Parts: sequence; C-alpha cells; structure tokens
Amino acid sequence: MKTSILTLVFIGILSLGLCGSGFAQAQRHKPSDRDNPPAGKPVTVTGCLQKGDEAGEYSIKSADGKAYGLRSRTVKLADHLNHKVTVTGTAGKEENEKEKNEEHGHLNVTNLKMINNSCQ
Repeated sequence: MKTSILTLVFIGILSLGLCGSGFAQAQRHKPSDRDNPPAGKPVTVTGCLQKGDEAGEYSIKSADGKAYGLRSRTVKLADHLNHKVTVTGTAGKEENEKEKNEEHGHLNVTNLKMINNSCQ
C-alpha cells in the first residue's frame, strides 16, 4: 500500500514536471515584444530605402535582415528612394498582427544621412 501511494505521488510529480517543461518550451518559442523596439525609443538603421506598400510609406531593410516601415513629416524620404541611407527615428507601435510578421517595426524618421546614391 505504501509503495503504491509513493508511486502515485512520484507519477504526479513527474507529470507536473513534464507539463511545466512543455509550457516553458512553448514560452521560449513565443514571439517576444523585446524583438521590437519600444515605442518612442530612437532607432538607427542603415540600408536601401525602398517604396513602401502604402501611400507616403517607405521601407528599409538592415544588414541583419530586419525590415522597418518608414514615415516622416520632416525628412523628404522620396528624394532618397533607392539610395543606401542611414535613418534615425522613433519607434511606433505596431498597428496589426500582419505588420508584426512582415516588419520589425515602424519608424517616424527624424534624420537621414545618405551613404551612397545607389543600393550597391
């Protein structure tokens, strides 16, 4: 009798441990907000300035493959289309899940420095 109670307790503890490790594993693979820059934080990205998929929006992909949607009220991004540039801006909040999957974030560009007049 004592052996069967200990066996049941052992099986219960083992089951909890396995469930807990599965939960921890699921948490490790869950996308994290820390992958996206915090809203309002200055971000600097160098890459090729491309036209975005919405009117007035541009995009840039950094050397590490992170893509950003760009907008600006003060910097004329259109003047640097297809140029290699370094942009600095403040991160904005993601608007929907689709954008989270395609872009690393949105930046409101406050400064632009042209590196090269082509993306090569």
